[in-house]
Amino acid sequence: MSLFTLLELSILVFSIILHEIAHGGVAFLFGDPTARNAGRLTLNPVPHIDLMGSILLPLVLLFSGAHFLIGWAKPVPINVARLGNPRRDFMFVGAAGPATNLALAFLAAAAWKIFQPEGDAGRLLIYASVINVVLAAFNLMPIPPLDGSRIVMGLLPRRLAYEYGKLERYGMVIVLVLVVAGGFRYAVAPVAELLLRIMFA
Repeated sequence: MSLFTLLELSILVFSIILHEIAHGGVAFLFGDPTARNAGRLTLNPVPHIDLMGSILLPLVLLFSGAHFLIGWAKPVPINVARLGNPRRDFMFVGAAGPATNLALAFLAAAAWKIFQPEGDAGRLLIYASVINVVLAAFNLMPIPPLDGSRIVMGLLPRRLAYEYGKLERYGMVIVLVLVVAGGFRYAVAPVAELLLRIMFA
């Protein structure tokens, strides 16, 4: 494994961890200390590790020669009942993760445009921007339990939101089917490409 690949993995892990910290931090601001009490508002990667998303998937992609590494962390615990205004606040909690990834992507793109680094330094800044845009676009898909569904649930009438929330038990299966069937190319890639064009314009 090359040093460059290790740096890519570090950027991926850092981006995913900040995504989860953002969820827990916003929940804390709105009255729910569950993530803080569970020790999840930390940059220490250990409490955030998810066996499948943080270890197995990145390793499989790495050793299979994939051109792109992606993964996820263990979701931070949120007690919706402890939020001041559960329906409204949970939308902000859900949006906090993708918003953090977009902020990281803009910072990396801005650094690349300002300093115009060459070689690996430039490639790492571009990777940081791309991976964070992809993470944001992916998580904003309105499929429970992805973050986009939290926003949709807050906007729907209560009855529809309740029925919509029932999809969560099948959510990851739906996501995996979409990815395997090429849905990622149509649902995530166009959004990511548009955002990257804007950032690097």
